[in-house]
Amino acid sequence: MDRISGKTALVTGGGSGLGAAICRTLAEAGAVVVAADVREEKAEAVARSIREAGGRARTLRLDVADEADARRAVESVREDLGTLDILVNNAGVDLTVSVEEMPVAEWDRILAVNLRGPFLMSKLVLGPMREEGRGHIVNIVSTAAKRAWPNASAYHASKWGLLGLSHALHVEARPHGVKVSAVIAGGMRTPFLLERFPDLDPGVLQDPANVAETVRFVLSQPDETVIPEVLVLPMRETSWP
Repeated sequence: MDRISGKTALVTGGGSGLGAAICRTLAEAGAVVVAADVREEKAEAVARSIREAGGRARTLRLDVADEADARRAVESVREDLGTLDILVNNAGVDLTVSVEEMPVAEWDRILAVNLRGPFLMSKLVLGPMREEGRGHIVNIVSTAAKRAWPNASAYHASKWGLLGLSHALHVEARPHGVKVSAVIAGGMRTPFLLERFPDLDPGVLQDPANVAETVRFVLSQPDETVIPEVLVLPMRETSWP
């Protein structure tokens, strides 16, 4: 916990679901949290709840797939808060249709948010982190990067790609004192699943706060230790053996 206190953490997709849980968990650990989301009003509600609980939080409107927007966000955090110690690439989208039914524009949108976004954000923070000889990038992946199910082709492609990107970043960043971790999360009780699959039994899913605690654990390791990959599953979910 002391290794997170006072650090600045930018969380993409911080306005709801797992992103909101990560923002709250890191704020409780003493981090200065920046909740970034394309829906700034959602992010502001999360930041407000953190401030009301005595934590430190602010918001940014951020479209992670837009290079100029991503650059503005990183520069804004560094200028206003002095540093950017932690980046959590959490923003994600999906569309549940078959390959044949998938519009090309939707394929591009999903890959842009889920894979291009983490690439852009990581590229922008890696240089300053390397110069400072420290920093941590956490990529929120999914069991969709470990196996496949029907009607999720773009999501699978993006998450398999994100896991590969995360390990590639780890190899490049590690010699410079910068850590990169992939947190592979199984199904959670978040709007991302429950709003799209109303018949899904919430009892087989895990609380996003549990995954957020795993993110805190990964970030709390001593300087000499890094966790490149960790898998966090609900006990009853059937999408993973």
